[in-house]
Amino acid sequence: MTRTFATKILAGGLFAAGLFTVPALADDRPGPDWMPIEGAVRALEQAGYSGVRELEADDGVWEGTAVKDGRSVKVKVDPHSGAVTEKAAKAKDSGTRDADGDDD
Repeated sequence: MTRTFATKILAGGLFAAGLFTVPALADDRPGPDWMPIEGAVRALEQAGYSGVRELEADDGVWEGTAVKDGRSVKVKVDPHSGAVTEKAAKAKDSGTRDADGDDD
């Protein structure tokens, strides 16, 4: 009898775990009412960004990396309005030097 009870507990736990992970996965796929990825790239370009890379659906927005004012930044694009927000500048590798030999 305890074996049956343990099996039910395990099955219930696995079922519950599955229910809680499905919504998290849904946030990492474009929704049916989202602008296409090409629209997100256009929104970034219109906002002055170039070199868009790694653009993907993440946590309900298009998220990726782009270049603005000569620096690489993480960006987010609202999939409905096309509004662009800059997440954070990428950290510069402290061991690299530019063409004139300094690390500015």
